[in-house]
Amino acid sequence: MSVEPSAKVEPVARTESIRRVEDGKPAPPISLSPARTDRQRVLSERVKSLRMPETGVSRRSRAHVLPWLLCVILLATVFWRGGFALNTVSVDRDADDASNTSQSGGSAAAPAQSSSGVTSAENGRRVVLESKGYIIAAHQILVSPKVSGTVTRLTFEEGKRVKKGDVLAEIEDVDYRTDYSHSLGECELARQKLLELEHGNRPEEIEQARAQLQESEANLITLEADWKRIQRLREAKVSTQADFDASLSKYQAMTRQIERMRFAYKLMLAGSRKEKIDQAKADLQTAESNVEKAKWKLENCKIRSPITGTILKKNAEEGNLVNPIAFSGSVSLCELADLSDLEVDLTVQERDISNVFKGQRCVVRSEAYPERVYSGIVSRLMPIADRAKGAIPIRVKLTVPREEEGVYLKPEMGAVVTFYAAEPTTKPSGNKSSPAAKPGK
Repeated sequence: MSVEPSAKVEPVARTESIRRVEDGKPAPPISLSPARTDRQRVLSERVKSLRMPETGVSRRSRAHVLPWLLCVILLATVFWRGGFALNTVSVDRDADDASNTSQSGGSAAAPAQSSSGVTSAENGRRVVLESKGYIIAAHQILVSPKVSGTVTRLTFEEGKRVKKGDVLAEIEDVDYRTDYSHSLGECELARQKLLELEHGNRPEEIEQARAQLQESEANLITLEADWKRIQRLREAKVSTQADFDASLSKYQAMTRQIERMRFAYKLMLAGSRKEKIDQAKADLQTAESNVEKAKWKLENCKIRSPITGTILKKNAEEGNLVNPIAFSGSVSLCELADLSDLEVDLTVQERDISNVFKGQRCVVRSEAYPERVYSGIVSRLMPIADRAKGAIPIRVKLTVPREEEGVYLKPEMGAVVTFYAAEPTTKPSGNKSSPAAKPGK
């Protein structure tokens, strides 16, 4: 019931305020009742609840736009960085060319050459391929003992440069020295036996044999006389049969003994047999072989460097038992290589192998020292490909100055190899007939 009067009063009050404004006079504030104020608040809240949330719409639109905006920013960054990198590489190459030109005295006719022998003329040639590999020693040796024993002394460390023939280690040599002395004695015994047979009997020995033969012949005469006397007594039935048999036996024994002594005397005069001399020579040769073997074992108790190079790795210590024919213990003492003779081991994909050939000029840069450039040449292409990688292993020979040996380039370091195109072959002047042209046309 209280609502109707207020509903009727509202238009009157609003009309009154309008009329006063039209007359040019400010309308005084009209006081509203509390019920009317509450009703207006409720209606305004309902209207607001029916409106679309403008802030949510703006947020959704921003959420849809934000990912696309980030993608655009990312692409722009990538293109900008790529262009910056290309500019940096070109600037570096220009700087290198400029430095090479300045080192050569500004003359374009004389190409600049680094310490490794790479000229700017090679840099001007067309690059056909670039690949990464690893530096290896062309000849890496495992220094192993040839005899077994205990290591008593080591004279090397990693990184030490040694010359060919230098003593690297020593092995206990007590047994080998004893065997060598024993073999020397046996060899001397065999040699003296051979000399005895070759020289034959001495004159005194021959004369002694002749005297013994003459003595036996004289005894034979006495025994023969005794045998004949007893034979006559036996016929006269004076002597017994036993005496006769004894005298006969002595006579016959002396006769055989004289024959044996005569043959021995002739042998002494003829000298030793050729077969016995050959046998003595064979015994001497066997003894000398034993001496050589024992000497070889004794000398190899000192392990020497087979080449001039640098110690890469140490595999033994003093007191270790080394045995080259056993699986237990140390087998090698160290690893040795000549660091002036290096190669780059790398693999080239099958699709690029047509750009590589033996004798091809290359430029090598190590990843550790990219500013140092070394000249190289393709030394060989391996005869078999790697099925798993789909590539072919190749080797690039390096040219390392003597003063830089082992300083910048070390085995197993990474390196980048740049392959240049083949030099154009100059055709001789003059007209040549076409291969398809026939003779006489």
